[in-house]
Formats: sequence, C-alpha cells, structure tokens
Amino acid sequence: MIKPQVTFKLLLANSKPLVLRPFISGPASAAFHTGRALGYQKEIHEQWTKTLSDTKPADDDSSLNSKIDENRFVVTWEHPQATLQQLHQVSVAHHQPKNLSDRIASRVLLLIRSSFDLFTGYHHPPKGKENDPNFQMSERKWLERFVFLESIAGVPGMVGGMVRHLHSLRLMRRDKAWIETLLEEAYNERMHLLIFMKLSKPGIFMRLMLLGAQGVFFNLFFISYLLFPRICHRFVGYLEEEAIVTYTRCIEDIEAGRLSDWNTRKAPQIAIDYYHMPPENQTMLDLIYYVRADEAKHREVNHTFGNLDQKRDRNPYALKIIDDKGTPQPAADLSAPKPTGWERNEIAA
Repeated sequence: MIKPQVTFKLLLANSKPLVLRPFISGPASAAFHTGRALGYQKEIHEQWTKTLSDTKPADDDSSLNSKIDENRFVVTWEHPQATLQQLHQVSVAHHQPKNLSDRIASRVLLLIRSSFDLFTGYHHPPKGKENDPNFQMSERKWLERFVFLESIAGVPGMVGGMVRHLHSLRLMRRDKAWIETLLEEAYNERMHLLIFMKLSKPGIFMRLMLLGAQGVFFNLFFISYLLFPRICHRFVGYLEEEAIVTYTRCIEDIEAGRLSDWNTRKAPQIAIDYYHMPPENQTMLDLIYYVRADEAKHREVNHTFGNLDQKRDRNPYALKIIDDKGTPQPAADLSAPKPTGWERNEIAA
C-alpha cells in the first residue's frame, strides 16, 4: 500500500505573509503530478500607486480587448509538460457505442454538432476536396469556431465538478478525487477560450449567440448530469472527438499553406506562459498542437469516466499506480494515451 509522507514547511521571508506549502515526499512522490492542484500567489516587484478602491470601470480588463500587463497573468493549475513527439502523435479516434446509453450520447452529440456547424459556417470537406473553395475556412472563421467551441466546452467539467461537490457535502463522504479532475478540465477549456479571445474580437451577434447557447447547454447538462452522469461523460467524450477533428483539420490547413502566416506567427503570450512553450516552438501552429493534445486528454478522461462505476470507483487520473510488471495505467499527462478510454478491468483498484 502506498503511504505518502506529507511534510509541511513554513516559509517566512522579508516580512511577507506566512505561506503554508505542502511538499509531497516519499515513495508516492512519483504518483502525484506536483503543482496541478496547488494554487500559488505570484510576486511582482513594482511600486504601486493606487489601491483597488482607486480603480475605475475603465481599468477592468474583462473584455480582453484592453491592454493587459502580461506579467500579472497567473496560472492556477500548472499545465503538464509534453514532448513534441507526444503532441504530434495525437490522432482522430472514435469510441464505438456498446450499449443504449452510448448510442443516446452519440446521437445527441451529432444533433448538437450539426447545429454548431450551421452557426459557425463550418463544412467538413469530403476526402479529395480539401482545396475546394466551398469548404475552405478563413482565419476569421477558424477563430469564431474556436471561440464558440471553447465557450461551450468549459461547461461540462464545471457542472460535473459542482454536482459531485454538492453530493459530497450532502452525503458527507469522499468523492474519490473526481472533482479535481473535472474542475481542472473546465479550467483548461477556459484557458483555451482566453487564448483565442486574444486573437478574435467577437461582435454583438456572436456574443449574444454564445450567451444563449451557453445558457441552454448549462441547464440541460446540469439536469442530465443529475440523472445520467455516465451518459454525460460519454457525451463529452464524443464532443472531444469532434474537437480533435476540428483542430486536426486546422493543422492540415496551416501545414498546407491555406492559413497564410500561422506557420510563423507567434502565439499569444498567455499561451506561451500557460504551456511553457519552448522558444523554438511558439507559433500558432504549435499552439493548435497543444490545444488538440488537451482535447485528446479530455476525450480519454471522459470516455474512461463513462466506463466507471459513478459512485464507487476512484478517479485513476488523481493517483498513478505503477506495478512491478510495468502494466500501463491512466496518467494525467500524455505518457500513457488510450484515446477511447480505459476499461474497468484495465485499471488498478
């Protein structure tokens, strides 16, 4: 049995507030992805001349259109590191429906996908017609699609984490770490939205469309998750499959030269900070590879959750167990990918 030894160190320096930071050590240290669930307070050495009460509405950067001091950007959840090889190995995959609940999730997703394509002007080209003008996507259309997609994709993780959080409070029992992974998924999807908002300035019509779509989707998903959480996770798995198709086609467009300068244009600073992008790989093309890899992990996680017992099984992405035989196990990073999800008989208890 793994017995993590947790020690706490009190750090006090330069009369700064006392900070309590847990450091995990011992045999279980390799089983935890350090920093993923620990927020931190960023230090900025500067002279300040006004307090929060002195700020004005004009100082609010919520529109993301005003100039923001990037030095004040804070990453609450550290993004797991990935190699370029792992990013490029992500591929399109499909979980074949095995039962009625899977088929329901698949059909609902196809219905929503059709509506989404209609609103964003997306037409997936048949094989051999990638260069047909009728199917080509401009930079503006890609960004509109990304903004719409990510504004919706951030809902399921938050709803699932919220519902399970409230269940844990009411029933007064452990959640077995599902909440953390679901909330981190929501955070990651919101980061995608903030990144693409740096490149896109949606108009009033687009914002109203997003408001309506998100309001309807949130309430429907909330009710559905209360009643059928397994179907909801399968649905999100299928949703992420479609997201990977979208980003894969965008990558193909960039590499084929159909998006003029995305091969060389530098990614927004917020993306470089979040992904810790190396200096030689900070282009828009690299950014799309990173985002696609995130969607691939969400695809795997939700298909895995859709295979688990929603009340009894632990979250295998919160604690990675390594046995002496070297049997692969689910991982929070891209080290052990399984696109269609892990089955219960493949996961250590």
